[in-house]
Formats: sequence, structure tokens, C-alpha cells
Amino acid sequence: MRSPAARAPLPTPLPPLLLLLLLPPLLGDQVGPCRSLGPGGRGSSGACAPVGWLCPASSSNLWLYTSRCRDAGTELTGHLVPHHDGLRVWCPESGAHIPLPPAPEGCPWSCRLLGIGGHVSPQGKLTLPHEHLCLKAPRLRCLSCKLVQAPGFRAGDSLAEESMGGRRKRNVNTAPQFQPPSYQATVPENQPAGTPVASLRAIDPDEGEAGRLEYTMDALFDSRSNHFFSLDPITGAVTTAEELDRETKSTHVFRVTAQDHGMPRRSALATLTILVTDTNDHDPVFEQQEYKESLRENLEVGYEVLTVRATDGDAPPNANILYRLLEGSGGSPSEVFEIDPRSGVIRTRGPVDREEVESYQLTVEASDQGRDPGPRTATAAVFLSVEDDNDNAPQFSEKRYVVQVREDVTPGAPVLRVTASDRDKGSNALVHYSIMSGNARGQFYLDAQTGALDVVSPLDYETTKEYTLRVRAQDGGRPPLSNVSGLVTVQVLDINDNAPIFVSTPFQATVLESVPLGYLVLHVQAIDADAGDNARLEYRLAGVGHDFPFTINNGTGWISVAAELDREEVDFYSFGVEARDHGTPALTASASVSVTILDVNDNNPTFTQPEYTVRLNEDAAVGTSVVTVSAVDRDAHSVITYQITSGNTRNRFSITSQSGGGLVSLALPLDYKLERQYVLAVTASDGTRQDTAQVVVNVTDANTHRPVFQSSHYTVNINEDRPAGTTVVLISATDEDTGENARITYFMEDSIPQFRIDADTGAVTTQAELDYEDQVSYTLAITARDNGIPQKSDTTYLEILVNDVNDNAPQFLRDSYQGSVYEDVPPFTSVLQISATDRDSGLNGRVFYTFQGGDDGDGDFIVESTSGIVRTLRRLDRENVAQYVLRAYAVDKGMPPARTPMDVTVTVLDVNDNPPVFEQDEFDVFVEENSPIGLAVARVTATDPDEGTNAQIMYQIVEGNIPEVFQLDIFSGELTALVDLDYEDRPEYVLVIQATSAPLVSRATVHVRLLDRNDNPPVLGNFEILFNNYVTNRSSSFPGGAIGRVPAHDPDISDSLTYSFERGNELSLVLLNASTGELRLSRALDNNRPLEAVMSVLVSGLFAVTKLRVDGGEWQLDVDGEVRKRQEVISPDKRPYGAVKTTAYLPLTSPGGIQVEVGVILHCILQLDSKGQPDWTTTLLRDCRRNLARGRPGVGLGWGRRSVKREFYITGTEEGARRWRREQVYGNEAPPPRPLCRARPPAGEARERGAGPGAAAIGAAAAGTRGTSGRRGAVGGAQGRAGVRVRSSVGAGGLSRGGEGHSEDLGAAGPRARGPRGRRGRRWREPGVLVEARRQPVVVWVARAWARVRDRWDPGRVGAGNAGLR
Repeated sequence: MRSPAARAPLPTPLPPLLLLLLLPPLLGDQVGPCRSLGPGGRGSSGACAPVGWLCPASSSNLWLYTSRCRDAGTELTGHLVPHHDGLRVWCPESGAHIPLPPAPEGCPWSCRLLGIGGHVSPQGKLTLPHEHLCLKAPRLRCLSCKLVQAPGFRAGDSLAEESMGGRRKRNVNTAPQFQPPSYQATVPENQPAGTPVASLRAIDPDEGEAGRLEYTMDALFDSRSNHFFSLDPITGAVTTAEELDRETKSTHVFRVTAQDHGMPRRSALATLTILVTDTNDHDPVFEQQEYKESLRENLEVGYEVLTVRATDGDAPPNANILYRLLEGSGGSPSEVFEIDPRSGVIRTRGPVDREEVESYQLTVEASDQGRDPGPRTATAAVFLSVEDDNDNAPQFSEKRYVVQVREDVTPGAPVLRVTASDRDKGSNALVHYSIMSGNARGQFYLDAQTGALDVVSPLDYETTKEYTLRVRAQDGGRPPLSNVSGLVTVQVLDINDNAPIFVSTPFQATVLESVPLGYLVLHVQAIDADAGDNARLEYRLAGVGHDFPFTINNGTGWISVAAELDREEVDFYSFGVEARDHGTPALTASASVSVTILDVNDNNPTFTQPEYTVRLNEDAAVGTSVVTVSAVDRDAHSVITYQITSGNTRNRFSITSQSGGGLVSLALPLDYKLERQYVLAVTASDGTRQDTAQVVVNVTDANTHRPVFQSSHYTVNINEDRPAGTTVVLISATDEDTGENARITYFMEDSIPQFRIDADTGAVTTQAELDYEDQVSYTLAITARDNGIPQKSDTTYLEILVNDVNDNAPQFLRDSYQGSVYEDVPPFTSVLQISATDRDSGLNGRVFYTFQGGDDGDGDFIVESTSGIVRTLRRLDRENVAQYVLRAYAVDKGMPPARTPMDVTVTVLDVNDNPPVFEQDEFDVFVEENSPIGLAVARVTATDPDEGTNAQIMYQIVEGNIPEVFQLDIFSGELTALVDLDYEDRPEYVLVIQATSAPLVSRATVHVRLLDRNDNPPVLGNFEILFNNYVTNRSSSFPGGAIGRVPAHDPDISDSLTYSFERGNELSLVLLNASTGELRLSRALDNNRPLEAVMSVLVSGLFAVTKLRVDGGEWQLDVDGEVRKRQEVISPDKRPYGAVKTTAYLPLTSPGGIQVEVGVILHCILQLDSKGQPDWTTTLLRDCRRNLARGRPGVGLGWGRRSVKREFYITGTEEGARRWRREQVYGNEAPPPRPLCRARPPAGEARERGAGPGAAAIGAAAAGTRGTSGRRGAVGGAQGRAGVRVRSSVGAGGLSRGGEGHSEDLGAAGPRARGPRGRRGRRWREPGVLVEARRQPVVVWVARAWARVRDRWDPGRVGAGNAGLR
């Protein structure tokens, strides 16, 4: 029923304009910033007194509040009214403070901003669902709770909170709050100290010292950041403390704390991330100041020579580098080379010819693309040396060399020097000379190194007048190039070294005395081996007078008759003939001539034998007598002369008459190779008649010629991989002799173990394997010697060039290569350089590098083929691949190519490029309401794939924590409650958690869902049951069905209500369904007697736990399994009540299959008999015993008016117990297991005031009768941590409450009674069992109301047969 105060008339609100005019006389007391509109406006009395309040909103607006009383409490309505010229349009901001009038004591305001759903805290802090809204004529509606006053008690006593176990909100200092909770600012580097960075601001709705904030900040992750910035503790302004350098540290993260000066001091946390922006303050820096590289000439266009690389400590675009060639020496670089402007690769653009330019010096400029203040450049020198290729053959200085040499030159004398030049370099330009042809007799020797041509054998003009030598010039390249176009003409100059020689001497002739004048008598012939004037002869007679009958032709040598002959005067003439050449000096020869004057002759001369045979050695000297032929003439005085008439080839022989015979002698040297036999026809004549005989001269051979090689120098090539026994070359010499004189034996002058020569054939073969890498060439001196007597020989030089084959694989300079690189480096960044060498030469020794056939990290790396520099090809990701084991190959260019593998280990260094990652985007956290403040309700964590400091994560709440209800540990992510959590006030909080790994962030949504506890009593007001029964003789209108339900409800959704009549219905006139609250009338009321009765209705709610939450899963109690029970009677001294403690051990199976037991301790508080044993005679005790025997916890645990205490603990093996940790049993704390059933409570806790709910019997008077006092009260629920049991009893008209032993006078006439002190619970152990006691009270709430039952026999008021509630 309503109290009289609830029916007071409400004041009529005044119009706003009229109210402003009446403000001065209406203003009453001032409470805080607000003034009441009349006296007695304070709300501290607890009575509901309608009043108006005026509170300032701003300089131009006021809040006008009017209040009125309602059933649920006081309702406050606020209007924003203009002050002076103010406007009624209001644009609120979240966090703004709205002044509120004082609320009734113990019942704070709960306000809402109408129209947009804004919420105002009891302290006046505004929370908006949306920002930047403006309202026209805004209105505010507030409600406060109602203080219930039951009959028999004074107004103002809080029965709901004190006796019913209701909760009281704690009034604490409001914590400040940052808006927003995280800040991010940027500041350029190199700015002077004092440069503003950011302004931090936190909001605290408190006033005075509690609202005065002090700011501090501390660096996270890196303490160096503290030295770079300063924070004004009053204003929150952040400035630089010194110049910043982005390259030293680019990101600074601070934890900012705003702390008020209230009691207790509250604080708020925020994060400040400062990003230092880049300015172009770094020049590009080349990896090397000087680059040196060699390249071979004749490379193809586009060949990559090398890569230059520059880095810039700045950030893009200040670090974006472009390359270009500036200038160079040694040639125009722009025509031969070019550079890629982005990659820095220098390539050939045109032909590279070492003979044209041997080296280049390039200047490479690296320019960044900075704009602030401008681009910066750096240069590096690139020195390129061109390696020679054997691409030029030697060139002779002259097309033909002509030289004249006197034939009397001394052997060994130099003739001339041939020269050839080679434009190549080094061994490619080293020229070797040799005679290819024209030196068949070996008269000349050409020095292979110097090109000097010497005479090694005497020259004879008369034998060979001119020599034409073909000379070869060969370089030392691999392979060698040669030029065989060199011609050397050696012209032999004649000297007068031969005197004339008469073909025979003396000359004899016969002539008839009858011959005429001019008759040619005799031809005197002399020869001169010289040439020219040296061979031109002139004849004259010597030793004759002027009248001499003979004369001689001085040119031809014919002697003719100059005067008539007279045999009778002179029959014989003898004179001399002189032959003189025209040389200088002139040489002469003399011969004697005898002329016999013959008479007529008639007998032929006759040879003594027709044929003469003789042997003559070819080396016989000129003038040697060969044979003497003789003929006889029977005529008297006949003179026989002999002549060789035929067969005298090349006038090799001459014949003279001697001693009656003809002496054949050698006139010229013989040559066995030209003629081996001469058949001479020798004629003997007496002047008229003649006879002929044959002289056969057989020429025998002589060792006159030495062996001669075709060339004085031989050059051959052989591959190094040829096996032993391979024929290298066949060397041969020729000897113009015959027989043994021409049989040649070959041998080597020096013993070289790798080779041998066949003595007969001249075949040079290998005796061992050759190795180009050990020796590239061999020079053998080979001699050819004949077998004549004496032996003659010739020597030549054989140069054997070993050709390289690709028999050596490249060898790396190191056994392994390791490098490291940051994962954020741009592509083509140099990581390391690998290098290998190859002992082979030429293409076989040219090494290039490749990943082909190996491992390039799935294309993440490349290796420059020429330099071996390993570079990144694309951006790396350490979180994907932290380390690469690449396999590179060094490959030569031989056929087939040889390759060597090498493992290259590249470690990727971490940079902070990954934001933290939550396990899921949304989390559901279940928290039981009324959990202690500071309880860790959840731990929200994220992972960061980075490592080290880059993986450090900082957590903060960025949305949904207004007002500040939760606090998140910045490092651990532990979420704790800062205020009381009330399911009925707000069942769910949606928080946005941000994980920061500066400067990267990620967010997750956390749904904190409150689990309802039975912490609210049922709400039941007094009500009336009205029914109208009109009974006649003919009929009855008594209502037989349900007439209504008890008007009770429970704010807790988890509660189920039980309805009962506590008193006044002893006759069961009203039937009440205990579970549904339906009301029916008993048939006993079907009469004509008016009735009015007052009944006490009790509604109770029970919340029983049947499940456990362990390790994040639900462990279901097996209530149908086998139950072990143990009972113990606890009998306090001198008390009529005791407790039957029954422990029921229930089997429990975890989701993982772990078998444990749950012990449920049930304390049935009941009356004991005189022996201290429970009285099992009552229905209550029978129900208790029956339910215990069933072992079903949670069934009937709130029997009647009896209070029940229930506890949980776990028993089982030690291993199973260790698996239990600090858990929640639907929100209640469960401490970790320890081998102790109950622990001694901490000091000061043994007599802790019992806070458990209890039931009380309240005596109240029926209508018109004297109130009767309650006989005894129900036992209060006990909740002490160490078993403190508190009893409460009701005296006559009064109620005493246990706990600390004090009492309060609650009754109007009842005396003060002092309740007993709570008794400390027992401490006991159970050996061998690991037991843990848990506190889990079963909460029983009750609500009482009075029901007045009236039977008003008045058909006019209520229709006959009708019944109802009001």
C-alpha cells in the first residue's frame, strides 16, 4: 500500500520565463552548484518531498529540475532554459559534466538524456552513443530508488539492504579518462628543442582536488625516448627536448598517465606514439668509394660489367636514388658504357677494344630525389681495365726484307733482324719467329725470340746466288695467331775469290803444215766460277815474239795460224797462254800450249783397249787423275792427241796427252746426287785419223751433306688430357747423301721426363700426363745425326704448347658464406659477395655465378653473374622465412662447363612490419555480477609475428569504456573491473581493445557479458484481493477459478520464485500455487458473511549451482552416479539449534576424461533435542534427510524458512588435483588446491560480519487487533571465510543481528537485545585426501507484502461473482 507521502499533490511547474522573473524570491537553500526553488529542498531526509531545483549549465543556460514521487521512487525532470539571451539549442559532448540536484540518501540518480539515449552517471558525467549532436530544448529524466517501509518499522530504515542482503553501491572517486585513449603525432627531425609535438588531455568529472590532473609519461620499449621529449605536467603539452634524428630512432612510444589528486588517487592511461618524419639530411653513400673491375675486350653489347650501389639513410622519397655517368678519361664513356638509372648496373653500350682504349675511368653520380631542402648527390670512381684477348695476329714491319750478303761472310754473322709487332698485350703480344721454307740447306738461323737472322754455314755465290726465306711470326696467345707472310730475300754478293782455271793444261795441238792462215789450231779454254767482271776473262800468249806463227783471240781463247807453217823449219811449237779476269784484284791462270806440225798422216791411232772403267769418289778434288788412256800410231812421227768427244756432262772431266797416252783428270767437282756415272768418249787422233775408246767413270757417294730439318723451330699443340703414349709430332730431317750417310738418328739434347723421341722415326710422344695448370709449354732441342764418317748433324727446337681443357672446376675462396639483411630493404640490395677461381685458362677459367639448378629462395634472391654479388630480388618477410639457405653455383665457360655448388646462408633481420594479431576478432567473456572490484575478468592477448622489441605489445581500451568501468593492463592484457558490476544495471559491455606494436595496431572486440546472480530480492507490494459473492436461494456466483496472481517479480533472470502465505491464512481461505503465484478462493468463503482479513505473503528466490566451469569448459555433475556420504552433527554449546553436516561425494568427469569427485557439504540448520541430536520427527527434517539420501545437490536447498549453507570442494588424486587452478564457479572465486580442508582465517577475519542472506519473521498487527510479536527468527545465512556462523533471532517486537555482536532497535516497543557473537567454525583435516574448501553460498532472497482480503457484499460496486486484485 502507498504511504501517505506518496499521495501528496504535485507542484505545478511554472513557465520558464515567469520562473526567471520569480527566481530571486523563490530561491532557497543551495546544495553544491544547485539552488532549490523554495525552502527545505535538500534531499537528505529520505522522504519524497516534491521540490524544484535550478542548476547552472553554462554562462547562457540553466537546468531547471522538478521532482515528483512515484511508486518506484522519486522522478526528476530537467529542462534546459535560456538565461538572459541564451539559446535553447545545446550541443553536448561525451564526457561533459551536467550538474544534478542532490539525490535521496542511499539512492543515487539514474539519468537519461531523452531523444538520443545518452546516459548520465550519478556524478553527472555524460556518455553519448554518438558525437556531435545538437538538441533543441533538451530534456533530462532521472529516477531514484524508493526506500521501503514495512509495517512495524520506522521510515528510513533500509530493510532491503540490511535484512534482505541487498547490495549498496560504493561511492568512489571517479577516475580520469583520456579522449582519445591513444595519440599519434608527427614531428620533423632536426627541429630545435622546444618544438611542439602534441597536446594530451584527460577529462575528470570530479571537482576540486579530485579533478585536478597531473600528467606524466614514460617511454615504452626504449628508454632513450625519455631524453628526447618533455611533458608539461599541468597542461599535457609535449615538446622536443633536443634535436631529433629519424635515422637514429624513428618511432617513440610513451605511456602517458593522468593522475588526479582525489582520495584514493585515480589515474588513466593512454599511449602516445610519436613518428619522426624524414628530412633530406643524408647524402647517398656508395658501398665503395672506388670500384675496380676488369673486363675482357670484344664483349657483346649489353654485357653487365658491374653494379654500383648507394644507400641513403633517409626515408623515401628522400632515399630514392638515381644513377648517371658524369665523365671519364681514357675514352668517351657514353659511347662505350651506360648505367641503369635505378639499379646501378653498368653495361657495355658499344664495342670494347683494348687496343683502342686500355682502361676507362668513369664517374658515377648517385642523386636522391629529396625535395626538402633538395636533392643530394654523391660520386664514386669506377676504374675499368680492359683485359686483352688474342684478337690480333703479329704484323711484320715490312712486306719483304731484302738483304745482300757477301759470299765470304763469316759463319755466325748476323744478316738482318725481322720484326713483327702484335697489338695485343702480355703473352698475347709475345712474338716467336721461325723459318717456314727456303732454308733447305740450313745456311741460316732465325732466332725465335729476337728475330735475328744469322748465317750459320758459308755461302757460295757460285752455288746459290739468292735465298728466299718465308718467315712466320707467331704470338703466345691461347690459341696462338701467326703471320706467314714474311719474306726475306738474301742476295749473295760475289767476290773475286776464284782464279780462272783452264780446262786442261798443257794444251797440245797438231797441225798440218799445209793449213791456211787463220786456221784455228787450238781452243784454249779457261773458266772462272765468279760472276760478272770477276768471271769475264781475257787471253794472251805469253813468251812469244812478234813473228810467232800463232795468235790467240783474247776473248775466245782460240789459237789460230797467223803465219804459214813450215814443218821442216819448225815442227814443234811450245808457248804459254795466260787467262786474266777483270776482278779487283785481277786473277790470272797460265797454261802451256804445244803445237806439233804434222805432215800427212795415213794411219789411224789405235787405243790399247776399247773401254776403261774406273771408280771415283764424289769428293775427289779438282785435278785428280782419273785414268790414262793410250793409243799408238804406226805412222812415223805421228803425234796422237786425245780428246773427250762426248759424255763429258757439265765438263766435269778433262784429258791431256801425257807420255803417249791420254790422262783423264777431274776438272770440276762431282755430285753424286746429280750424276752417278759418266761414259766418256775419248778420241785419239794423229791429226788426220782417229780412234775412239770409252771411259766409264762410276761416281761413288761421300758424306758431304749434313741432315737438315725443314724448320729451325717447330710449334705444336697438345691437349692436357691426352694419355701417356700420345704422339705429339713427327719430326723429320733430310740428308742428300745416300746409304749410311743418309741414315738419320734422332735424339733430344736435354732429358725432359714428359716426352721421348723415337730415334729412327723422329716421333715425339708423351711419357706422362700433362697438366696445363702446372706447365703451359715445353721447348725440346732435337738433333738429327747421320751415320756417315764423319757424322754430321742438325738441331731444331720443338715448342710444345699444352692446350687447356676444362679439367678443373671452380673453387670458392671460402668454405661457407653467411650474410644478413633486414627484411624491409628494397629489391636489389647487396647482401654479400661470393667469389671463386678456376685454374683453367681462357673460357675454361672464366667463372660466372648462378642460382640455376640451385636454390634462390623461391626467387627472392639473384646473384650477379660476373661479380658474384648476391642481391635481393624482391622484398623479404622474416615472418615467412627467417633464414634462407641458398645454393649458388660457380660455373666456368668450358665445354662441357664445370660447376661447383656453395651453400649461402642469409639471415633475415626483423623489422616491425607486422601488427599484433588477436586470436579472433571478437571475444566473449562471462563475468558474474557482484564480482570483487579489481577482479581479473579476462586476459586478452595478441601475438606479433615479429621478434625482440618489435614483438612487444601494448594493450589499451579505445572504445566502449565510458564511463570507465574496466582497466586493461598495458602489458599483460589483463582486464579488471574498476566498479561494481550489476547485471540489472547493464548486462553487457562491448569494449574495443587495441594492441599496439608501435606504430602498428590491431583491434578486437570484447563482449563482457554479466552472469546474473540472485542478488536482488523479489519485488512485492501490498495488494488487495476483492471479491463480491452474492448468494440467493436460487443460485451462487462464487468465483471458482483463478482470480489472479501474486503481483511479484524478481529483477534477477536466474531466479525462480516460490510463493507462500507466511501468516494470516491459517484457515486456507485463499489457495496459492507455490510455483506460479496463482490465487484461488476457498469454497469456505462461499457464504453471505462479509470478510476482511490481512495475510502476510512471502515470496522467496533460490539460485542453485549444478555445474562447474573448469579450464574453460563445463564439468557436469553426475547426480545419478554412485554417491558416498558422510554425516556429522555440529552441536554448539548451550544452543537449541545445531547443524547436520552431510558431505556427498559426487563423481565428476572432465571434458578430457579426468575422473575426480566433488564433495557437496550441506548444513541443515535445525533444532536439536536435549541430547544434542537432531530431531528427525518434523516434516522439514524428513525432507532434508530424504534429499540428502538421494545425493542431489541443489534440490530443495531452501526448505521452508530454514537457511542452508552449501560448500564445494574437490577430492581425488594429487595429480588430478594439481590440474585444478584458480577458477570460477559461475563467477565465484575458487582458490588453487592445497592439502587443507579449511584454513585459519587471516587476522581480523575470524569475526567477520555475516553478509549472507537470511529470513526474518516480522510481526504485524491484523486489522483492528494488537500486533503480536514474532516468536523466533530464522537463522541468518553464514558466509564467514573460516566457518563463522551467525544467528539472528527476533525478540519481542525487535530484531537482533549477529556478526559483530551489536544490535539495532527496530521495533516500536521492543527492547534492545544484544545478539550473540558469531562462533568460529571448526577446523578439521581428512588424512590422505587432497581437499580444498570452496565458499559458495546458496542465496535465498525473500520479499513480504500484506494482502488484504475483502468480501464486500455490494453488487453495485463489484459485480456479483467477480473477484480481483488491486
